[in-house]
This record gives sequence, structure tokens and C-alpha cells, in this order.
Amino acid sequence: MALSRIWSAFIIIALSVAAFQFFFNHSRDDIFGRLVTGTSKDEFKFVSVTDSTSTAALAKQMKEFGYVLQQVADKETRYIVADPLTNDSANTIQVAFPAIRIVDAGYLLGKKQKPVDGIIATCEAAVRICIGLIGIMALFMGFMSIAEKAGGIRFLSKIVGPFFSKLFPGVPKGHPAHGHMMMNFSANMLGLDNAATPFGIKAMESLQEINPDKEKASNAQIMFLCLHAAGLSLIPTTVIAARAITTGPMGERSVNPTDIFLPCLIATFIATLAALLMVSFKQKIKILQPVILGWILGISAIIASLVAFILSLNTVGVNLFSEQLSTGLILLIFFVIIIGAGYKKINVFDAFIEGAKGGFETAVKIIPYLVGMLVAISLLRSSGTFDVVISGMKNLFALFGSDTKFVDGLPTALIKPMSGSGARGMMIDTMRTFGPDSFAGRLSCILQGSSDTTFYVVAVYFGAVGIRNTRYAIGTMLLADLVGIITSVALAYLFFG
Repeated sequence: MALSRIWSAFIIIALSVAAFQFFFNHSRDDIFGRLVTGTSKDEFKFVSVTDSTSTAALAKQMKEFGYVLQQVADKETRYIVADPLTNDSANTIQVAFPAIRIVDAGYLLGKKQKPVDGIIATCEAAVRICIGLIGIMALFMGFMSIAEKAGGIRFLSKIVGPFFSKLFPGVPKGHPAHGHMMMNFSANMLGLDNAATPFGIKAMESLQEINPDKEKASNAQIMFLCLHAAGLSLIPTTVIAARAITTGPMGERSVNPTDIFLPCLIATFIATLAALLMVSFKQKIKILQPVILGWILGISAIIASLVAFILSLNTVGVNLFSEQLSTGLILLIFFVIIIGAGYKKINVFDAFIEGAKGGFETAVKIIPYLVGMLVAISLLRSSGTFDVVISGMKNLFALFGSDTKFVDGLPTALIKPMSGSGARGMMIDTMRTFGPDSFAGRLSCILQGSSDTTFYVVAVYFGAVGIRNTRYAIGTMLLADLVGIITSVALAYLFFG
């Protein structure tokens, strides 16, 4: 029911904001078309009959939003900017080209909005995502099937069993779910999104086998998914890469693209601990047990050692190390699985095909869940709801005399729980607007690297096993995201002032 209420609320809020904009903001008179069909990524051509100084300023402001100033009108011209609107020159042009619309400069400035996909294109994108997952799911779940038949998953379960048996008391000791969850957490920490998703879905399927109520999330599923959604990642490779290639408004590049590494790691680690503590409190799990504390301190020590090593490298070294570590471990896993299966005399290819078939079926099964969630998110984004929230927050903090420079980096945080690609685009846009090494640019990168896409995770993972009642899972994930956001802002001020 929680997911149903949230989904309904998203749609109601988005349509209410869109209706308000349609009636009270004359620049958004195309808002309903924007919701359904999106906005074109083509150029919008306009001419101006106002003075040259204001025209040049207007053209400069609107250029990045796809609006191109023409010297002479033609059939492709969409707007005539005139002030006042009853302008003889504008009327003369409109007589020659009746399809052109006469507007004032304020109307055009109100069109400062990035191209977005409407709900129709979003539905197509959701299906493309699932189709893209088919091959990846087939590959990794095929190798997972080999590992299971060879006993590798049970072996991994025995290693993490003492820790997971305390953290997941409802899962029997030595259950394959322990191994699947460990594989997912490991892939997540290394930034291997392509591997983490199949491993995570397999973990959810294993936990679903021992779930007494097949439509209601079990305690173990909630704990697993909240830890997964917290997004603990050791090296934010994609964020560092984006910082290295993105230029600011003056063409400047980041002096040190890796300077957000430590804040990202700390923020995501604290968000993960917050998720662990919240779920443990809800499920009455005692955290202060020697086994749990030992594993947490051990992982912390490994992370600290990695931080010390990473900080000793330059940008090239960090990128090279992270790439070799992640890709090398994937190939190592494949190698170990095949060697182990050969030792156990398993029919390797048949086992792979059997698992790959399950990957295909799972990828197709999640399409309705993903379409529904992404459509709701698309409506929120296209309706301008995020813009309203950001504007409101900036005005609120300004009212109390607080520093508001952090608000410019928050759009990434607001979009991240809903869309990974959208948040990535917002992060890059923030760096382009304010500069990669600006406070807002660095904060947006920390926010991007410190959490996962909560609602995408909910749609894919719960959808894969048919869970309809998510209980308190979504609320806990969002609270963990909030902890990550607050921590990220505090760290940005601490490291970058």
C-alpha cells in the first residue's frame, strides 16, 4: 500500500503543479504538451524587433536552451520578440508568416527549461532499459547458476554466515541468499552497477523463497534492500570521470577531479550505517554484538586503508586503479567459477543456459513496474515540481539569513532517488553552470556519489519478485537518503568551504 500511495501522490502533485503553471504562468502555456510528448531537442528559432542590446542579452541567455536568434524571419521561425506586443514591425512579419507567434522577452525567458521526455517517450525508455538488462541479466545469472551448482554460493554463504545470521535472523544459516547478498554488496561497493543488479535480484528471489507472505516484504528483504539502496561505494568512478571532462561556463576544467573521493566515501558510508541502524531498530536487532561490531570495524579498516592508498595517487592513477580493480575482479569471478565448476565436474554450459533463461524472464517481468514508476517521475520532472521545491528551499533559507549556496547543488539530490540518469545529467548541468570546482559543482558530485536511485531500486527489485506491500522499506530508504544529503552538505562545507 505504501508504494501505491506514493505513486498516486507523485501523479497528483505533478498534475496540480502543472495546472497551476498553466493558469498562472503565461510562459508555461505548453505545460500539458510537455508532460505528454515532452519538449523537442531541436532548435527554436526567433527574431527580435526590440533594441539590439536587449536582444543580444536575450539570445545569450536562451542559447543553451535551444533558442536561436535569426536576423531575418522565415518559415522555420517560431517567435517574434516585440515590446510592446502591438508593434508595427512585428505585425508586418506576422502577415508574411502567419504561423509565427508574437511574444515579449519575458515570455521567452520563461522558457528556460531543459528538453525533457514526456510520458510517452518515458514508457519507451523504460522498455529500452529492461531490454538492455536482458543481456546483462542473462550473462550474470548464467554464471550465478554455474556457481550455485558448483557449491560456490553456499561456500560464500558459510563465510559471511556468522555476520548475516545476526543481521538477517529470519534467514537460515548457510542459505544461498547470504551468498547472493554478499555478491550484490561487493559489486555495489566496486561501482559495478551491471553486475550488482542481477546479483541483487537473485538475492531477492532467494529471500522470496523463504518469505511466508509472497506479496508482503519480509524483514530480511527490507534489510537487504535498504542497505543496497544506501549505495555504499568505495570509488565513485563515473563521478570522477564526469568531473575530469566537464567544462564550466568559462571553459575551465576541474583542477583535481578526485577531490570529491573522500567526501563521497564518508557520505555513502554514513548513509549506509543510518539505514542499518534504522532497520535494526525497527526489527529489534541488537547491533552491539561482537560479530556485527567486528565485521563493521573490519570493513571500516579496509575502507580506511583504501582511502590512504587512493589519496596517494594522482587523477590518472585513481582512474586506472578503479578501472583495473572493478573489471579485473569481474573477470576473476568468472575464472574462479569456471575452474570450480570444472573441479566439481559440472555441465558448465547447460548450467549457464539454465540461469540465463531466468535472467531473460526476470528482465521482462519488471517492465510494468518500471514503466509505472518512471512515468510518475517524468511527470514530476516535466511539471516543474522540482523547480518549485528548489526555489522554495532557497527562499526559506534566505528568509532565516542562512547561507544558500548549497541549494544550487540540491537538484541532483532531489532527482537521484528517482532517476540515476536524470541525476547524472543534473550533476553535469550544475558543473557547467557554476564550474566543476565551484561549491555547487562539487556538492552535486558528492550527492551523486553518495546514494542510489531509491524508487528505481524499489520498482526493479520488488517488482522482480511480485512484492506489493513494501511496508516501511521506502520510508527507511528515503530517511537514509536524507541522512546522506545532510552529511554531503556538511562535508562540502568542511572540505570546500
